[in-house]
Amino acid sequence: MFPSITNPNLPKEDSPTELRCQRGMFLLFVVLLFITRAAALDFRYHDNTAMKEYLLHINTTSPEIAHLHSIGRSVRGQELWVMIVGLNPRQHTLGIPEFYYVANMHGNEVVGRELLLQLIDFLVEGYHSNSSSVKRLLSSTRIHLLPSMNPDGFDDADTQCLHNQGRYNHNGVDLNRNFPDVFSDHSRQPKQQREPEVEAVMSWLRSETFVLSANLHGGALVASYPYDSNQGRVLVGGASVTPDNDVFVHLAKVYASSHTSMHHGNSCVHSNKFADGITNGYEWYPLSGGLQDYSYLHAQCLDITLEVSCCKFPAEDQLQDFWTANRPPLIAFIQQIHLGVKGRVLGSSGPLQGALVVVSDRLDRCPFTTDHNGEYYRLLLPGNYTFMVSFPGYQVAQKMLSIPSNQNGFSALNHDFLMKPSSTAPAMIFPLCGHAHQQGGGATTSPTLFCILLLTLLLLDL
Repeated sequence: MFPSITNPNLPKEDSPTELRCQRGMFLLFVVLLFITRAAALDFRYHDNTAMKEYLLHINTTSPEIAHLHSIGRSVRGQELWVMIVGLNPRQHTLGIPEFYYVANMHGNEVVGRELLLQLIDFLVEGYHSNSSSVKRLLSSTRIHLLPSMNPDGFDDADTQCLHNQGRYNHNGVDLNRNFPDVFSDHSRQPKQQREPEVEAVMSWLRSETFVLSANLHGGALVASYPYDSNQGRVLVGGASVTPDNDVFVHLAKVYASSHTSMHHGNSCVHSNKFADGITNGYEWYPLSGGLQDYSYLHAQCLDITLEVSCCKFPAEDQLQDFWTANRPPLIAFIQQIHLGVKGRVLGSSGPLQGALVVVSDRLDRCPFTTDHNGEYYRLLLPGNYTFMVSFPGYQVAQKMLSIPSNQNGFSALNHDFLMKPSSTAPAMIFPLCGHAHQQGGGATTSPTLFCILLLTLLLLDL
């Protein structure tokens, strides 16, 4: 036998006792990590401190899919926290649509606040437990969640079902009446009269290209869709409808029909009866300065209002039942962001920001335009649609697109418009809801007149 040779430069092997100790420490670490992540969010009302602690916990333990940031402060200086959940939570990814939920705009309507905290918990835990459906959703959608838009009102709220204590912000203002409304003089309200919470949300909506959203309220059980307001518009029946009314009705029905009882339309004894659990906002009751109209008209984001509880501040022991009833529709509604068509408008030197994207049979009061990446997203039901795209210095592009039923595929139809330069194309005007976003100079004009001009130019091109 050869004699054993010991190399003093080689590390010494661990003894069996040391190996067992190391393995034990590793297993303890894994168990502690699992417990930290897997500890379910309890069903109780979380005050603003507890809410912040939970959001910070998720931000720390799941940075690969969760990113917490503040979009501003309340009157009392409390942060308005937004949690972003997705596979790339810190920045937009081309082709991945942006979604948001807002809750607790009225401080005493508290169920939505807890639902969004539970939704964060559900998505994060689903990702860590390798849920294929959750991972597919997070890989195809970037989800923004604002659990409390009115933390000051929440602090002041009592636990009454129908009282208004805590509804308003600390300045005594109803935040869902404080957004600009293009249908009335309210849109000319001086900037300094906007509440800080509203200013924060307006700035937030300008910072992202949101495609679909909903704001959660309490006091009824119904999905309400735009418009809430009407000033001199022709009503359809008793409703104030948008050019995308078919899509809005579909979106509201998706939520109501996926809910355990909302679709019955008569669950609250003190409320109206709603066919299929949905209603047009104006037909239910008119209001000016609401978020859903603002989101649609100013941010190009289709937004609906979800009334999720008959009682505004129900007993804490009912929260688990509310989550059971609302979890399926909350997820099903997010998935609707993959309806329709998406893509980019590209010119000779790259993406074109501010290109006008018009669907011929729905001339929007506020035309949809591309963002700084040249991206557009257009939620549409399956069918055939004629698209017209225009930008100064380029020929008007026209294309018939056939949109399939593919939201289960977690991706809208993808179509890019490659614009052809034209030295004879006139400078175009892009009116945006009371603002004039001009491309190439010229006087401002109304959206209707602009669309007529666009159609005329299109016919001349043919």
